[in-house]
Amino acid sequence: MHDQPHEHAHHEGLAFDLQAISKQIVARRRALAWFSGAGITALLAGCGGGGGDASSASDTASSSSSANSSSSASASSSSSSTSSSSSSGTCVADAAETNGPYPADGTNTSSGSTSNVLTQSGIVRSDIRSSFITSTDTAGGVQVTLTLTLVNSANACAPLAGYAIYIWHCDAAGLYSLYTAPTESYLRGIQVTDANGQVSFTTIFPGCYSGRYPHIHVEIFSSLSAATSGKSSLLITQLAPPSSVCTAVYNGNSLYTKSISNFSQVSIANDNVFGDDTSAQIAQMTLVMSGGVSAGYSATNTIGISI
Repeated sequence: MHDQPHEHAHHEGLAFDLQAISKQIVARRRALAWFSGAGITALLAGCGGGGGDASSASDTASSSSSANSSSSASASSSSSSTSSSSSSGTCVADAAETNGPYPADGTNTSSGSTSNVLTQSGIVRSDIRSSFITSTDTAGGVQVTLTLTLVNSANACAPLAGYAIYIWHCDAAGLYSLYTAPTESYLRGIQVTDANGQVSFTTIFPGCYSGRYPHIHVEIFSSLSAATSGKSSLLITQLAPPSSVCTAVYNGNSLYTKSISNFSQVSIANDNVFGDDTSAQIAQMTLVMSGGVSAGYSATNTIGISI
C-alpha cells in the first residue's frame, strides 16, 4: 500500500523525482534523529539518569546510603555493647605474693616443728574469730564479713566452683596465731567456693604491725582435699583494706591503738609486698568495704587466677 504512491509518481519526470528523493532523505534523517533520541532516553532511564528517573535513582541511592548508615550505626552500637559487656567481665590475675613468715600451711616451722593448720580438724569453717585447737579464745576487734569470688582471668572471668580458699591474718594487736600468739589458732580458716565461685568468712579487721601495710593472706587450692592434705597451692596472694577504713578502725577502736602509729608510716605504694604490683592488680586486690566501726563492715573482693 505505502509503495503505490512512489510507483505512480515515477512518470512525473526527473525534476519531480529529485525533489521526492530529497524529501525522503530529510524524512529519514528526522526519523533517525527521533529514534536516536528515544534510544538515549531509554538508555538514560535504564541507568537511572535524566529527568524524573534521575530523581528516583537519586532517592534510591540516598535511601541505600541511609540504610548503610543505619546499618553502620547498628554495628557500631553492637560493637559498643560488646565492648561494654567485655569490660564488665574484665578481670586480671592477682599478683602472686609471699605467704609471709606465718602461713601455718606446712611450708615452714614454728617452735622447731612444721606448722600446718590445714590438716587440723575444724579448719574448714566460715567464722574464723575463735581458736579451735587447744584454746577457745576469740579474737577481739571490729567485725568484718568477707565475701570472696574466685574467677578464671583466662576465661572471661568465669566463676570457679569447688576450689578451696584458705585465709589468715594478724589480730588487732598485729600478732599471728600459732606464731607470735603461739597458743591461739584464730583468724585462720578454709571455705570451698560455691557455684558462683564464692566463699564467705566472718572475721575481724586486721591490725597494722610495723613495716607492712594492713593485709589479709589468701591461698588458693584446686580442691578441699588438696588443701587439707597439705598439697601445693595454685596461688598465694594478699588483699588490702582501703586506707580510709584503716584510719577509721584504728582511731575508732581501742584494741587497735598500736596500729595508729604503724599505719602512719606505711602506704600501698611503699609497701614491700604491694609496692611492685601494677595499678590494675592493686585495684583488684583492694577490698570493697561498707559499714562502720560500731556495726562492723561488709567486704567483697574478686580474686583472679589464670587456669
